Amino acid sequence: MKVRTWRVGLAVLALGATPAFAETNSWSYDNNVSGVAFASDCCEPTCADPCCSDDVACGSGCEAGGLFSGCALAGPIEGLSLADLVGIDPECSSIEIGGWTNIAYYNKNIPLSQNFDDLLSFDDIPDHANLAQQWFYIGKVADGSAGRDFGGRIDVLYGTDAQKSQAFGNPGAGIRNNGFYDASLDHGYYGWAIPQAYMEVANGDLSTKVGHFFTPLGFEVIPATGNFFHTHSYTMFNSEPFTHTGALSTYSGFEGLTLYGGWTAGWDTGFTNNNSGSNWIGGFATELNENVTFTYLNTYGNFGWIDGGSKNSYSHSMVLVADLTDNLQYVGQSDLLRTDNPGVSQIDTIGLNQYMFYTLTDTLKVGGRAEWWKKDGTSFNEITGGVNIQALSNLVFRPEVRHDWSPGTDLDQTAVAIDAILTY
Repeated sequence: MKVRTWRVGLAVLALGATPAFAETNSWSYDNNVSGVAFASDCCEPTCADPCCSDDVACGSGCEAGGLFSGCALAGPIEGLSLADLVGIDPECSSIEIGGWTNIAYYNKNIPLSQNFDDLLSFDDIPDHANLAQQWFYIGKVADGSAGRDFGGRIDVLYGTDAQKSQAFGNPGAGIRNNGFYDASLDHGYYGWAIPQAYMEVANGDLSTKVGHFFTPLGFEVIPATGNFFHTHSYTMFNSEPFTHTGALSTYSGFEGLTLYGGWTAGWDTGFTNNNSGSNWIGGFATELNENVTFTYLNTYGNFGWIDGGSKNSYSHSMVLVADLTDNLQYVGQSDLLRTDNPGVSQIDTIGLNQYMFYTLTDTLKVGGRAEWWKKDGTSFNEITGGVNIQALSNLVFRPEVRHDWSPGTDLDQTAVAIDAILTY
């Protein structure tokens, strides 16, 4: 079966049984990789940039460096820029182009995955050095500050993460190499995905995306550059959509408040729908004070593949982000998913995730995640701790240790993972 077939029933999750199976969210973790200014972009006084002048030396000033910045081999690596290769000056052009390479190793399947390449987790290919994400994107942000403006974006992904990021909610996508759009672009346990392909129009404080785009729900995201940890929470993989096809509007005209509203053709579909999928998506994000933000987003209606065509499915995600000090950040998240289609799909999940991130130095950050997630009465728990090591301004290493357990099942394991992300 295709991705996330755990939803056929919890019986396979005794974890002794064998189952069949660059854009980020507004509130996702900023690990200083996705938005870093590269050394190759420094001090090119071709644009009116206040941080670029003859008095600012590369490796200091406006961009962040790494532990090995300034070493002999650092310059060529930090100088990698896809924009430069295609002749686009990022300081002067509204076109954004770039990408990253993410190599990952983990010694055990990360639950709910149990078997090699079973598609029950992003991390289902243990004991291999995997190309998790080879990512490229090109786009333009629609800027409505001066009136109507147009934009859009396309993201292309190759790697072991691709098959979990495809439009697996499309009709016929339940079997590998089948389905419309990118759902059939498999290559063994590698594959291709096009997780975003949308147009955008903005006018003043109102902007609208139309096409195929990432979900705004949740804290963790598909792009590796948007997360502190390599491994993902149960909640992110099992209780949230990844992508949508439809239209989503954002209004930011109120002080400290952003509103979201739109329609999508179910969950995880790519330019089609499944079981007549049709659902609302929307909510709000608010700044409670200068250090605390809270977001509530939900989907309601027919989710398509996941609920078998029910018209009353509901999910929500609530995320609280609090900067406790200049160096310490807390994130709390709670998600709920319910479908009620008797004999077809009756899912009831709830989760509580808590994160703490502490910046020790400009090149070293530590983090922790504690999660409780329950599906249909069975609880799963995990605690993860790790560090982010900024080796270069565009290269980060993320080692971590994770322990999972579930009372009443055979799950009780500790796993280690490490990956590297090189952006350009």
